[in-house]
Amino acid sequence: MPATPIRCQSIHFDKAGEADVLYLADTEVAAPMDEQVMIKVHYAGVNGPDIAQRRGIYPPPPGASAILGLEVSGEVVACGDAVNQWQVGDKVCALVPGGGYSEYVLTHASHCLAIPSGVSMAQAAAIPETFFTVWSNVFMRGQLCRGERFLVHGGSGGIGSTAILLAKQFGATVIATASTAAKLDYCRKLGADFSYSYQSDELLAQVHSATEERGVDLILDMAGGDFVNLNLKMLASDGRLASIALQRGAKAQVDIFRIMAKRITWFGSTLRPQSDAAKAQIAAELSAHVWPLFAQVPQAALVPPIEKIYPLAEAALAHQLMESRQHKGKLVLKVN
Repeated sequence: MPATPIRCQSIHFDKAGEADVLYLADTEVAAPMDEQVMIKVHYAGVNGPDIAQRRGIYPPPPGASAILGLEVSGEVVACGDAVNQWQVGDKVCALVPGGGYSEYVLTHASHCLAIPSGVSMAQAAAIPETFFTVWSNVFMRGQLCRGERFLVHGGSGGIGSTAILLAKQFGATVIATASTAAKLDYCRKLGADFSYSYQSDELLAQVHSATEERGVDLILDMAGGDFVNLNLKMLASDGRLASIALQRGAKAQVDIFRIMAKRITWFGSTLRPQSDAAKAQIAAELSAHVWPLFAQVPQAALVPPIEKIYPLAEAALAHQLMESRQHKGKLVLKVN
């Protein structure tokens, strides 16, 4: 374990703003505490919460690094005294509480996963944030079962891509929404059984037709706002609605009677503020239920495609592309 902190290059910003506030500068990473590992970062994933933090609307939780970045792949270079599941030299991908846009980062040892055979370092960096989010909301809380009908809004993004891939692997019928013909085609190529424009006035009728008028059993919603009541209409009786983002607004007038009449369960979550124990439980479930699939199916059936890889110093360009909503799949930064 390093006796002194490590100095390295990281992405910083001094005040909230547009992507051009990001810059590369020297920083210090402390030695790992008892249950932490230090990772030499090879690649870091870019995610929506990074954009929100840079804009000043999603501050890091207490004790977390103010540096952006919630998922990385790389090599363990130091372990805290209580760590026994990892050794120096292990190749891992990891959910991190912050600090991923850096040459070195600290995270809880139980939030790391071994990089599956056949998955590159760049691909591995596109896994943790999306897999933790999808598994916890779609499978742990949402209880998606084989044969059920599942709808994901924004199916062409990183979360949406992962949701399509995992839901198909576990035997669901998948409906995805997106904004353009190219993105709808992308969703179908990932495995979505149906894909529809969320901008269409016919969306409700299309979903009812695709489900033989029964509705869907579970919706993963990143829209919020005026989509809440639309979601309630698309859900079947005893359906579940998982809210994980607010792209169309944080407030809505909700048809409560429809929730009552259909016996709908509506829940929401954010990943970053959850406890170390909660994140460790998600990692354990991924290891038990998803990681074995990597030995059974091609990695393309599990790992969301990477749209583009940027050098760490060009993090601002990655943010600009994500904010333009012109990308499909994941964006990744090459660090070491």
